[in-house]
Amino acid sequence: MRVEAFLRESAAADPAGIAVVADGMRLSYAELDGLSDRLAASLRARGVLRGDRVVLFMENVWETPVAIFAVLKAGAVFCPVNPSVKADWLGQIMRDCRPSAVLTQAKHTRLCAEAAGALRPLVISARGVGPSEADVVAFEDCISAPAEVSSAEAGIDADLAMLIYTSGTTGRPKGVMMTHASIDAASASIAAYLGSTADDVVLGLLPLSFTYGLYQLFVTIRRGGRLVLAKSFAFPHAVIETARTEGVTGLPLVPTIAAMLLSMKEPCTLPALRYVTNAAAPLPPAHVEGLRALFPETKLFLMYGLTECARATFLPPEELDRRPGSVGRAIPNTEAYVVDENGRPAGPGVVGELVVRGPHLMRGYWENAEATDAALRPGSNPWEKVLHTGDLFVTDSEGYLTFVGRKDDMLKIRGEKVAPKQVEAVLHACPGVAEAVVTGVPDGILGLVLHAVIVPSDPPPSERDVLRHCARGLPDFMVPKTIEFRSALPRTPSGKVVRRLV
Repeated sequence: MRVEAFLRESAAADPAGIAVVADGMRLSYAELDGLSDRLAASLRARGVLRGDRVVLFMENVWETPVAIFAVLKAGAVFCPVNPSVKADWLGQIMRDCRPSAVLTQAKHTRLCAEAAGALRPLVISARGVGPSEADVVAFEDCISAPAEVSSAEAGIDADLAMLIYTSGTTGRPKGVMMTHASIDAASASIAAYLGSTADDVVLGLLPLSFTYGLYQLFVTIRRGGRLVLAKSFAFPHAVIETARTEGVTGLPLVPTIAAMLLSMKEPCTLPALRYVTNAAAPLPPAHVEGLRALFPETKLFLMYGLTECARATFLPPEELDRRPGSVGRAIPNTEAYVVDENGRPAGPGVVGELVVRGPHLMRGYWENAEATDAALRPGSNPWEKVLHTGDLFVTDSEGYLTFVGRKDDMLKIRGEKVAPKQVEAVLHACPGVAEAVVTGVPDGILGLVLHAVIVPSDPPPSERDVLRHCARGLPDFMVPKTIEFRSALPRTPSGKVVRRLV
């Protein structure tokens, strides 16, 4: 199934149902379908061809879902970019994907023009066009005239739907190619294990430029539910009040949002809340317990995914007590398994690389054959390739997976291999530690030692408190030699900690 069919089918089933809530706007399914039809026709009329890339440099505003479905209806490929990035970063992406059009907001048009340079794509601006921007087309003009769009002209589900760039925690971002069929498979699987229905109201806190955020849109629209968009969690009380008013049933989180939610002084009550999810980074055990105490009647899904396959594993809520720290097993209709350094299956308790198999995998990295061949390799079946994630995991006797760390993050301390995540898990359990990252730093005598960077909570711990806590829970060689306190950690636009900048 092509992704725009999610919208067409839900609009046919319940045209008056509310699809998107944002900025005081309430778009019904019929309105979202109609507006995206008009914008798609306008894109085609202005020269956007099937297979062209269209950059979306937009916040979580109502125009963004309209733009996503419009690009797909036009047969083009949408390329979402977080609007918080700088011109040089956006410029790298534009030079790589060579878009024929850019959809943005008035406050970003100048930056987009600077980033585009000599490429000179069509620029469509929502929420105003400046008097000196003669070459910029108003979004409002594009959706003002009725238009018919033929689904037959758009293409087939093997076509590219999305080109989304990795967050760049390991360096220069790569364009991940996702087909309609890949998104269809991933969203169907996610909807199945979450039990998503047309009655769900999902809080869209995460950027629609981020895979985790995008799948809130895809799954919700596929099931005919309602997506309540928020631009950020900077004002948590206002966001939670909106969630309460809208009767939110689904709350997707990342660890930073979970920490903010748990630090709110007033109790957070969401009577309709059915489930909470976490992805992007492991949720510290203290956060898991805090969320369960805050929402005792709510299901908590701990998940693992990556841009190259959206989602790979989930832990059923009923397994939380039995398998602390685990991210579960493969999502429906996929496989996830651990291999050793020689590519052979790793037994229980043996650390190895996670490999993912299924119809939801990326097609590769845009115009980067070397990186594609490193990630997508022949599997046990001659007709397919599987995804080597670059992440280290360990399984238990029943096949449940626990994240250990990135292959590239492994450190050799006093002759022993150390995964920073293992040390960080102990640090997160220390009273007064809100966030922690462990890195290796050179030492004149020992060669490499562990250095912990901590964001404290209130009241903060002392360095001595932290070291004593670590000594109780870790072998001697895994206890950090030095401790540093900071007010914040460097992050990508999607919220992941950038270790190389710590």
